Amino acid sequence: MEGVESTKQKLVVAVDKPTPYTFDLGNLMAEDPNPVTLDHGSLEQSLAEVARDGAQSLINQLLTTCALSSTKDGVLLSLPEPSTRLPREKPVPQPKPPTKWERFAAKKGIKPKTREQRRNITFNEETNEYQRKWGYGGLNKKDQDAPIVEVDMKAERERKEGTSIRGDDRRERKENLRRNERQMRKNAKEAMAKGRK
Repeated sequence: MEGVESTKQKLVVAVDKPTPYTFDLGNLMAEDPNPVTLDHGSLEQSLAEVARDGAQSLINQLLTTCALSSTKDGVLLSLPEPSTRLPREKPVPQPKPPTKWERFAAKKGIKPKTREQRRNITFNEETNEYQRKWGYGGLNKKDQDAPIVEVDMKAERERKEGTSIRGDDRRERKENLRRNERQMRKNAKEAMAKGRK
């Protein structure tokens, strides 16, 4: 047992080099300006020694210059800001210009809908059950099949020939849908034209 301990020697903590390392502690980087001499007979061993010296000098620098604090999670070491600017592969993305809707919403103070507002289900107090807000059996169509419908005589005089009051809600919803699709196509064309310029 003693023979095994004697062959395993402790490595020195201090690393002496002719030219000292330069450090960027924010990026955990140590730069060795000294020429690297490798023993080609035992290349793996000499590379491991060079790497060990660099790591040991970085740890020494961190422990002597950075602030240490003790927390419930353990000992924390606060790193300084990085001093070396790392290159980017791609340029910094430019912010996208706001869409027509985003400009309009900002001008009018319109906020995005919450998750609850986007849900297509709501509680109907009259029937004491949950119902859809729109779509098949939706609350927006609840008066569509009513047996008695209130008629506005002025609207009846101006009514288009061949139509009845029963289909007004459906026609209005379809027209809104077509109007929205036209506006979406127009907005897409404007966005494409701005993108080309």
